[in-house]
Amino acid sequence: MCVGEPMQVVASGEHRARCRDRRGRECEIDLLLTGAQPVGAWLLTFLGAAREVIDAPRADAVTRALDALDAITRGEPADLDAAFADLLDREPQLPDFLKGHSS
Repeated sequence: MCVGEPMQVVASGEHRARCRDRRGRECEIDLLLTGAQPVGAWLLTFLGAAREVIDAPRADAVTRALDALDAITRGEPADLDAAFADLLDREPQLPDFLKGHSS
């Protein structure tokens, strides 16, 4: 399983951007999959590369989920309903490539 982390662009070039994570740390992120992004853009990153351009509400939702998981791993309580609110009132959906083909 991959866990992406939202990061915000603070300085950008054609192929790399300086980004800030949810804890305020900055690092270089590869932009080859997304293309150049403006300062302020939100990216979902994994292993030092931007995988997807996301909006601020999505970045906030992912951040809440990651913060809850961090709390659980420290043995602290977490409000999972708030952290995963986007999953509460819907049935899980398989991606198209995992759905069976009917004949």
